[in-house]
Amino acid sequence: MFEAIRAGASGFLLKDVRPAELVDAIRVVATAEALLAEGQPVTIVTRSASKGDLWRKQGAEVAVADVHDVDALRAVFRRGRRAFLLNPPADPSSDTDVEERATVRCLLAALDGSGLEKVVAQSTYGARTGEGCGDLTVLHGLEEGLRAQPIPAAIMRAAYMMSNWDGALDAASRSGMLLSMLPRDLKIPMVAPKDLGAVAARLLQEPASGAETHHVEGPERYTPANVAAAFARALDQAVEVEVIARERWEEAFRSFGFSEKAARSYACMTGVTVDDLELPASPIRGDIPLTDYVFEAARRHGAAI
Repeated sequence: MFEAIRAGASGFLLKDVRPAELVDAIRVVATAEALLAEGQPVTIVTRSASKGDLWRKQGAEVAVADVHDVDALRAVFRRGRRAFLLNPPADPSSDTDVEERATVRCLLAALDGSGLEKVVAQSTYGARTGEGCGDLTVLHGLEEGLRAQPIPAAIMRAAYMMSNWDGALDAASRSGMLLSMLPRDLKIPMVAPKDLGAVAARLLQEPASGAETHHVEGPERYTPANVAAAFARALDQAVEVEVIARERWEEAFRSFGFSEKAARSYACMTGVTVDDLELPASPIRGDIPLTDYVFEAARRHGAAI
């Protein structure tokens, strides 16, 4: 049994969840669907039993456990052999670093005594030591914790998610503008969730071989200008990039409902993306180009031509 772990929020695209939850739900859906398509038994872990019906119809089992309940999570792990771990995002109105480090500790504690033979965990490009820099420092803590425990772990560092742009589609269709904190012509690695799901599914099924790190990105690297061009094609209208100045990043995050500490943390993470992003020489490359991903995202949003 493969456990697709997303404790704290389920793998469903719901209109009433936060953008960060939507992004993580997409990632769980991609991994679970890839495994189910190969005939593998899958258990989805959710905090709400009522959200499991769709997965049951697709042939998955559903287990209810909150990421903070270590004993319940460990009991779910004991039902399977391998697990996909994705640290759930904290409410941005909280101190996200504190909250997400706490859930990392819970995930690691639940592995102890779980009997799992292998885990695959999603991290991020640029993960690094330190504090107060969003996923970069929180997920580095997850990586280090996995390396320090005995269960073989495959760490999947993901490039900038193409799905991070999904929330801008509606605004772009209304205004013709794509807001970006990244410079218009900054080329960075991006990846589609389905490509990540395919790699995670493969890693889950490969032999366990100790701690290993894999970098995953799409077939090319892209700029915000490329994203705007993909939006323009999908929406059949002109779309231009409007760059938010660095000195306004924290203000912008606060306007989205982030706490002061969360805004500072996310601004730090954005700054690293601009100034010092990890660019591996030989990543695993997915097949889905940005243009195809955006067109499909626009279709899902009812905005594509």
